[in-house]
Amino acid sequence: MDYKKLGRDLLPLVGGAENISKLTHCATRLRFEFCDRSRVDEAAIKSTPGVISVVEKGGQFQVVVGNDVPITYRVLINEMGGTAGKADSGKSGKNPEDPKEKNSIITNIISVISTTFTPVIPALIGGGMIKAVLSILVLIGLDDTSSTYALLNLISDAAFYFMPVLLAYGAAIKFECNPVLAMTLASALLHPTWAGMAGAGEAVDFFHIPVMLVDYSYSVIPIILSIWVMSYVEKLAEKYTPSIIKFFLKPLIILFISAPIAMIIIGPFGSFLNSLLETGANMINARASWLLPMLMGAFQPFLVLTGTAWAMTPIATVQISSLGYEIVNGPGMLASNIAQGGATLAVALKTKNQQLKQLASSSGFTAVMGITEPCLYGVILPLKKPLIASMIGGGVGGIYAGVSGLVRYAFVSPGLAALPAFIGENPMNIVHAVITCIVSFAAAFAAVWIMGFDDGEGREGKGQETKDSKTEILEKGISKEENSGTERAEGRKAQIIAVPIRGEVVSLDQVNDAVFSQRILGDGVAIIPEDGKVFSPVNGVVSALFETKHAIGITSEDGAELLIHIGIDTVNLQGKYFTAHVEVGSKVRKGDLMISFEGEKIQEEGYDIITPVLVANMAQFTSIDEQKTGKAAVGEPLMTIS
Repeated sequence: MDYKKLGRDLLPLVGGAENISKLTHCATRLRFEFCDRSRVDEAAIKSTPGVISVVEKGGQFQVVVGNDVPITYRVLINEMGGTAGKADSGKSGKNPEDPKEKNSIITNIISVISTTFTPVIPALIGGGMIKAVLSILVLIGLDDTSSTYALLNLISDAAFYFMPVLLAYGAAIKFECNPVLAMTLASALLHPTWAGMAGAGEAVDFFHIPVMLVDYSYSVIPIILSIWVMSYVEKLAEKYTPSIIKFFLKPLIILFISAPIAMIIIGPFGSFLNSLLETGANMINARASWLLPMLMGAFQPFLVLTGTAWAMTPIATVQISSLGYEIVNGPGMLASNIAQGGATLAVALKTKNQQLKQLASSSGFTAVMGITEPCLYGVILPLKKPLIASMIGGGVGGIYAGVSGLVRYAFVSPGLAALPAFIGENPMNIVHAVITCIVSFAAAFAAVWIMGFDDGEGREGKGQETKDSKTEILEKGISKEENSGTERAEGRKAQIIAVPIRGEVVSLDQVNDAVFSQRILGDGVAIIPEDGKVFSPVNGVVSALFETKHAIGITSEDGAELLIHIGIDTVNLQGKYFTAHVEVGSKVRKGDLMISFEGEKIQEEGYDIITPVLVANMAQFTSIDEQKTGKAAVGEPLMTIS
């Protein structure tokens, strides 16, 4: 996959660089905020090759790309002139003429946490992994009193100690204020003089206003709240400062007002909230140590889907900085990630669908390493039952993690690659982490094996309708590579497939859906209809007919499995404008009317009526020959398969 090309392809689909208010990325996702959401072509983005899924939660438009998301991000940044959105230039990303978007308080909080933490995550992961490596070095003989240990520990701890400075940057991006001034404000709270006054224990005042001396190193909430207040001070300074002296007067006003407010009011209040959150988590853990890991283990997929996975991050970082470990995120996420990997790898072993097997194998391995989005969106969600299995495995593994007292010593994405993050003061902690992995994997794997799933091979029942045409096709028993016990192409006579719809025959490359254009469901051609009638292209039997009547499968007398899919995403019409003239099991002759549809009305609803005609079991044949192009009438030879 060319992820540089993906970046260039995405830019016009999101409305161009001028429409991007903010752009960040995490391990697998591009996270957009737009000036005008209506300019975004979501359907086209979903069908763009390289895009796994699209999620719109937490005030962000999230495009799931996978592990190579930094490549696409850098291309987008370059195309945008080197900035991460309009906020970087000090401009509001909002259109003043647009009505103000109203989100719930929870949504706004999650959006703030997500945007603030996203730029910081690489530093936290880097520091966390160094801390994990340091633990291994101590185990194999490194003297923990040596200068080498001290320097490595310093490096691993730097991101956490200066957390307020790092978070100030992300918060400034979110609140659309000057990032450098925000980092300067944070630095004031960490200044050695401040630390010295706090250590001395003497009373401090600011113009006779008492100042509570709090240690803000490692803190989270105080700086986020402080930058939020600073954003309003900056707006006022921008509005009322004369332009002739704005260059030096504006930053003076911002720091002179914002910093004392942070020191006197916001900082102590935020520190209180920090302590409150930490105390609450510790109380829950003391009374039911299994509860938080079980909930995180079972429901982590839904937290990812809804964009709320970031909600617990501040508590986890506070715990790591104050206690040296955390119990909120890591144990449950380890159980969930391994369980999703186990469920996906069970799919890979059990399915006979070669396309699904390949996808499940690669994404399952990635999941057990710690990155779950590819398997979540590509396998677990479309197949449904593996989602239930992964929740069972994550919940069971989470219970063990909680009962055993498992903790995470470093901030990393939990998985097999990050197991060193569970090495710490308690030598049994890593043992419990390994057992948690085994329990989670085994439970999820066994659940998938017992419950089964509908993989498109017709072995597990009919499946259920979804809003996704691609998922439907997999679930209705039309496979790309099924052998079905018949002989292979050797010695098989050529089969002529007739034109089923009057119109213009074009290449599948022209279909604006990656599943068809990349020939994932089979090879063939596409037809731009000029008539709303679909006729049988062969003598055979109707093997599949969707309840929505937008697609039909026919098995020819000579064993060719054909799929005719009328339009793109027309499953969303729920059968409107479609009429079926046959049913599953009906014997048809070439030229028999099977489906009629109202093409103009479908187009008026905003759907493309281009119709792929696919040979779904091409694995049983050698090639497609003599493909027709251009205008074609019903009954004419469309393609020959041999």
